[in-house]
Parts: sequence; structure tokens; C-alpha cells
Amino acid sequence: MVKEVPIHTPYITLGQMLKLADVVSSGVEAKMYLQESEVLVNGVSDNRRGRKLYPGDEVETGGATYRICSSTI
Repeated sequence: MVKEVPIHTPYITLGQMLKLADVVSSGVEAKMYLQESEVLVNGVSDNRRGRKLYPGDEVETGGATYRICSSTI
């Protein structure tokens, strides 16, 4: 099942997305998580906390898939 992660900006960083999706609770935890866990961005392994994610991008980690989507207010 794909979980939608709505963003209100043009992009979000991988570290911010992990916090927004409640995978981690802080930036330090995100950095450690990315060093210790496998994270796939659009099917490619990526551990850069500053990796920019745009609507339509998919992140797979911890057995879950997250899709970035644009949110309108």
C-alpha cells in the first residue's frame, strides 16, 4: 500500500519527508536512519538527507512506500 505524503512547497528533502511521514522524529534521527537503513527513492538506493523530492517521487523504506503529492490549501 502506498501512503501519500502531501507537501505545500515545490519540494521536500528526504530528511524532512521521513519526519513528516513519522518514520523518524528528528533531523539527527533521520541522519542516523539513512546511514543504517535501506532507503530507495524511485527505486534507487539513496541515503542523502538533503535529497530533494518532488510530487510523484516515491520513497521505499521499512517495508512501506510513500508517494510525495502536492497539497492545495
